[in-house]
Parts: sequence; C-alpha cells; structure tokens
Amino acid sequence: MSEEITPPCPTCLKPPSLCVCAEVVPVENRIALLILQHPQEQDKTLGTARLLAHSLTNAEFRVGLSWPSLAKALGRPADPQRWAVLYLGSAKADPEREVVALDAKGLPCPNQEAELFGIEGVVVLDGTWSQAKALWWRNPWVLKCKRVILGPKRPSRYGRVRTEPRADSLSTIEAAALLLSRLEGRPEIESELDATFQRMLERFRQARKEGLAAAAPLGKASGRRDWRKRGRT
Repeated sequence: MSEEITPPCPTCLKPPSLCVCAEVVPVENRIALLILQHPQEQDKTLGTARLLAHSLTNAEFRVGLSWPSLAKALGRPADPQRWAVLYLGSAKADPEREVVALDAKGLPCPNQEAELFGIEGVVVLDGTWSQAKALWWRNPWVLKCKRVILGPKRPSRYGRVRTEPRADSLSTIEAAALLLSRLEGRPEIESELDATFQRMLERFRQARKEGLAAAAPLGKASGRRDWRKRGRT
C-alpha cells in the first residue's frame, strides 16, 4: 500500500514512515502539562505537540483559539495562580538561567526560587510566533498564571531539518522537556523526551533519504516558535 493512501497515526497524525508512537514509554510527570495548539498550526510533519502529550502521563492536548478559564481548558478544577504559562513574547531570555519567571511587566522576578516553587502545572502555547501571540491575547486568564521563559544552553535538535527564526528557539517537546525537568529536578524527563524527539527526526531523515513525499524538504519556519511552541508542536 502506498504512503499516500495509508492513513496517518491517530495519535500524532503523522504518516507511518514518521510515527514513533509505538516506541514511546510515557514519562511520569508530577507537574501537569496543558498544550494549547492554535487551530491553524499545520506542521504535521515535524510538529511535536501531539507526540509530547503522548509521551507524558500527566498531559492534556487541546486545539482551539480561546477558553473561558484554565479549568475549562484543562477539563478539571485548577487554580491559575499555581500554574505557569510558557510565553516568550518580547521578553529576552537570561543566558545565566534556563528557566526565568517574569513579573507583570515582563521583567525577571527578583526571587526566582520563590516564584518557581510550588508550580502545579504548565501551559504551553503551540503555533508560530503570531499564533502563540493570538492564543496569549485570546485567553486573558493566562495573566493570572505565573509567566516563565526559557534560556536554553544548546540549540534545537531540529538542526538543518528545519530552520528556526531564533537561535534559542526550541521545538515544543524540547521546551517542555527542559521546563519540566528543571521544575521537578529530574533530568531524566528531559533525556527521555529528547530521545523520543531524536527518534522522530531520524525517521524523518530516513524517509527523506528514501524520497517519500511525507518527508519532502521544508522551507524556513518563518515566525515559528515551536514553543510556542515552541515554548510548536
């Protein structure tokens, strides 16, 4: 059966040649993850949001533009003041810290340890830069959450597979791996999720080498922030 008529994986929506879902052993995460994906996010080839949700035991994935509250988006009661939202916006990451909590003005909080302590969950916005911005403004309840940004010490594993608009851009799965790993103090979260991402990229490179249409070369990811995604997909 040809690649074109073979149905995609119902979990990650990728064609069989790129799907790694069967190899995933979900990682147990204490801090919950809520992934909000913009409905126009179309990167089903290299996007990682659905794969990320599949790779964690405590994660929810939603597609849409707006929800009336964190509880409605999450599907259960939740106190937004005990949650954080990963959103870079116009803020600049601190090269000295991998995770930075920001105040209402978008400036680093003076007591980082106190701000990051006790976080029960994290919201990740998945889409391009403009799509993540739309999600931020269409959901005013995010302003009740703590806001965090990342300062990764290494570039994304996308490498030449997909050009990112900024040197510090990460895929959604990399961003969530870094954030959860640091907040929980468990480096194995990052290593396990990064390994899953690496397997997906290896599948993509192999499919492209074999000339499969599903892995056709992609252009620049203009305006993309997989973490959005980026904190995309």
